[in-house]
Amino acid sequence: MISVNKLSLFLGGKELYKDVSFRITKVDKIGLSGKNGAGKSTMLKLLTGYHKPTEGTISIDKGLRLCYLPQELFSGSTLPIIEEVKTANAYIKSITDRLEEINVELETRQDYESDSFLHLLDELAELNDAFSLHGGNDVAEQSETILKGLGFSDEDLERPMNEFSGGWQMRVELAKLLVQAPDVLLLDEPTNHLDIESIEWLENYLKRYPGAVLLISHDKQFLDNITNRTLEINAGKIYDYNCNYSTYLVRREEERAMQLAAQKNQQREIEHKQKLIDKYRAKANKAAFAQSLIKQLDKMEIIELDETDASSLRFRFPDPVPSGKLVAEIIDAGKSFGDKTIFEKLNFNIAKGEKIALIGKNGVGKSTFIKMLVNETDYTGTIKLGHNVKIGYFAQDEAAKLDSEKTVYETIDDVATGEVRKKIREILGSFLFSGDEIDKKVKVLSGGEKTRLALCKLLLEPYNFLVLDEPTNHLDIISKEVLKNALQEYTGTLLLVSHDRDFLDGLSDRLYYIQNNNISIYFESVKERLEKIAKENAVNAKGGKTSTTKKKKKVLSENDSRNLNKTLDKLKKNITRVEKNIDKLESQIELKEEEVNTIDFSKEPNHPIFGELDVLRADLEKEMTTWETLEAEKDAIMQELTE
Repeated sequence: MISVNKLSLFLGGKELYKDVSFRITKVDKIGLSGKNGAGKSTMLKLLTGYHKPTEGTISIDKGLRLCYLPQELFSGSTLPIIEEVKTANAYIKSITDRLEEINVELETRQDYESDSFLHLLDELAELNDAFSLHGGNDVAEQSETILKGLGFSDEDLERPMNEFSGGWQMRVELAKLLVQAPDVLLLDEPTNHLDIESIEWLENYLKRYPGAVLLISHDKQFLDNITNRTLEINAGKIYDYNCNYSTYLVRREEERAMQLAAQKNQQREIEHKQKLIDKYRAKANKAAFAQSLIKQLDKMEIIELDETDASSLRFRFPDPVPSGKLVAEIIDAGKSFGDKTIFEKLNFNIAKGEKIALIGKNGVGKSTFIKMLVNETDYTGTIKLGHNVKIGYFAQDEAAKLDSEKTVYETIDDVATGEVRKKIREILGSFLFSGDEIDKKVKVLSGGEKTRLALCKLLLEPYNFLVLDEPTNHLDIISKEVLKNALQEYTGTLLLVSHDRDFLDGLSDRLYYIQNNNISIYFESVKERLEKIAKENAVNAKGGKTSTTKKKKKVLSENDSRNLNKTLDKLKKNITRVEKNIDKLESQIELKEEEVNTIDFSKEPNHPIFGELDVLRADLEKEMTTWETLEAEKDAIMQELTE
């Protein structure tokens, strides 16, 4: 469908790509990877024709339809959002407009026997067929389904586009792309403005999407669940991996280990030859030998390691002064904006050391509750902080609050006090601001750099209650992982809002879920809660209700019971067999991984061991899937026998 051939691009005085080539087919769901500034967004713009390559070509099949979602887009449209989406498909809209013209004309004409009137009837029939064939009859229903999946309510559908914030307008733009069902979707950070439930809906939609998808995302779980291929942009080159993001990371690390081993062996060879050259070049009878070695070194292609993504945080939060056992007490707290009630009579406590994930759909009041807690908005009722509680608050717009005219150094120097001032350069270095970078003005920093700087400010004091509202915005995957590790080691109390499921997984020990003007507290993971919400939504979608009456006990006949036990015995034997296969494969993989460390890849650069490892890992994954299926069947039969 799309072929990129020997493409090079010079942009802003920098060579962004050099002779890169790849193809996109109709079955591809591709994650575009690379460190900040590598050129991911630029690649999408090249495919849309917004940028032109300096050299090389981009070939796109005739008639292929591409749709592109940029990171930011603002519309001044006054149309209701349902109309915005329904009319997004230009082809369907052109048919609709022409059908309206024909119907008006048919009402006014009376030359029923004329050729032109008959031609008009033929055109009407053809257009109606085309309208039906291309899904015109389903556009209204599909538009509504997509908008609701992305978090809009029934009441929102008739509101004009310009009444919504930029983030919600981006959701409408995404809906407009999805309803067009193009052959290729190009998506640049599509989850940026979505809450967790909307992300899950989009994830499921894209998994089933019949066309190709090329997407940029810093959401690891989103990438893993959708993509079957990863393209990495690294130092102007493109590396193509036929796997999702997590598998790509493993394979990339294996390749780097192989590169490193080959580089070390080559360096030893160079040093050895250089010693021989130095030893024999001055001896007449060995001069020719020395010259031969020099020529060999000149012809040698030096192995260089690919760039690694160093754009990650390296820090830990300082140990705070202990607070009292009760960190915050919320008593009959409520909040309204005009006639709209956000919260009503909230009553609960936050205890010392709790790590809380605050989730809920966008617009239900996550940021509002946080602002109530840190006293940045008025409310009814009472919120009391406990003894010696010191809050460190990171707002959603924390990075935007930075003074754009100050330098990185000045930003920290202005708030640092005491002994900390002597360590400013060291602290900034831990956030990857070193050398000349500390003299950069804030206004020239990227979104990720501004977020890192804002987080750096938070570290200057040992807060014992961290309240973080979307701290991962604009951070890349590796930076998020390091921030997560730092928060896991943090010894104070944590209240965290994030729409990144992978980031939240394993970070919180309780869940605050906002719904129906209240906050429900769950002692379960985000994953478990989302699975329950999905089941509830599925029941509601079917118009069903969860039964509160007990099921009538099912009585099995003796014959049925005997057959089920036979099946159960067979399943148990199969499970034992599969478990033995799994143990065997894991042992073989372990031996192969040990063998990797003994191979001299400079002598055997095309050694088949990594291919062998891939086969073994694929076999292991297959056996694990079989084991899960058998276990599920076994559990179902055991449940039937015990009911």
